[in-house]
Amino acid sequence: AELVIEADSGGGMVSVKVNGKQEIIELNIDSDAMSEDKEMLEDLIISALNKALSKSKSDSQEKMNSIAGGMMGGMKIPGL
Repeated sequence: AELVIEADSGGGMVSVKVNGKQEIIELNIDSDAMSEDKEMLEDLIISALNKALSKSKSDSQEKMNSIAGGMMGGMKIPGL
């Protein structure tokens, strides 16, 4: 839960932060992005969210494996 992952899209036009529980904790949209068409802005938001959630998932898995002292042998925990 303390893990914070940041990702962006569109060269930083949209950035998002998620925590280790894969909850969105911050979303920033650059004012320049507001001049883009609606569909492009939606795509930028989705891209940034997907990047952050994917990284959060993999980082959480790595952290769980390191906490377990490698006893899990690379085993994946469902839902993480």
